[in-house]
Amino acid sequence: MTSRDKSTAAGLKTAAASDVDAITGHRRMRRTRVADWSRRLTRETRLTVDDLIWPIFIIPGVNVTEPIAAMPGVSRMSVDRAVEAARMAADLGIPALATFPNVEMEHRDQTGSYALEPDNLINQATRAIKQAVPDIGVITDVALDPFTDHGHDGILRDGEIVNDETVRVLAAAAVHQADAGADIIAPSDMMDGRIGAIRQALDAAGHHSVSIMSYATKFASALYGPYREAIGTSGLLKGDKRTYYLDPANATEAIRDAGLDVEEGADMLMVKPGLCYLDICRALKDSYGLPVFAYQVSGEYSMIKAGDAAGYIDGEKVMMEKLLAFKRAGCDGILTYFAPEAARLIAKGAV
Repeated sequence: MTSRDKSTAAGLKTAAASDVDAITGHRRMRRTRVADWSRRLTRETRLTVDDLIWPIFIIPGVNVTEPIAAMPGVSRMSVDRAVEAARMAADLGIPALATFPNVEMEHRDQTGSYALEPDNLINQATRAIKQAVPDIGVITDVALDPFTDHGHDGILRDGEIVNDETVRVLAAAAVHQADAGADIIAPSDMMDGRIGAIRQALDAAGHHSVSIMSYATKFASALYGPYREAIGTSGLLKGDKRTYYLDPANATEAIRDAGLDVEEGADMLMVKPGLCYLDICRALKDSYGLPVFAYQVSGEYSMIKAGDAAGYIDGEKVMMEKLLAFKRAGCDGILTYFAPEAARLIAKGAV
């Protein structure tokens, strides 16, 4: 290169830098992104193992594990296997489990009466887990869909899910779950008034320290399919749940609905599903200041697993990115089937 060429190149370089400086005003956002240490130093949102709640599925029997076809890597477990899973979760530092039963058809009827059995499957699991791993939290769901022969979350009368009768059953079932050792009752049914009724019933039974995590905004989503296979209701459901679940189009209604649960005594609020409703997560956190949780539901989980299996995405990276999104949206924790996998990656410093 001649001296003239070198002079021209230097002039172009100086001019280009000057042009960029004129545009940016010397504000260079990339400076903190240059090195790993500076990215870690300036990171605004962090995901830790303390943010994870692991949902597990319980089935009758002893020493039984049943893989769920629609949820690769997830299995239904007999109570003894669930105890082993609880020990593993505690060793990983996961704070809590959320348990869901898949009961025999002989225990299902129109009113979900098996929910009122003090020694039903979910209560057996709670007792066993709390006895073996007393320091892990147990969160139980009082919705009736695992116990009805029609797959709905409430009592079916003449084609209608009746509200008040359902609430009375839910409140009684919540007391049995607390008697068994549940730390948090999590009503997912979306009946009106159930939070207040459950709080009154728990307090009357002396369970003042048992918390309520309300599924405050549970939407009529298309993402629940694999879960319904897991609890054995996918072939039972008659009609749909739009008469009591929230319309996915309605954010204002969701915030109002959550507000009623706050007034009735909810200690924590949940948004379900999670990723499609990050705006609701943020709105609830900003509006009420209570702990807010998101449920990364079965459909979200299975889509990541399917994309990874097909080679379309890096499953681990997408998993962690989505979990981080819940935290960025204001969630205090996430119910996720990825909990053990995520906990191991967090322990390795993968986030």
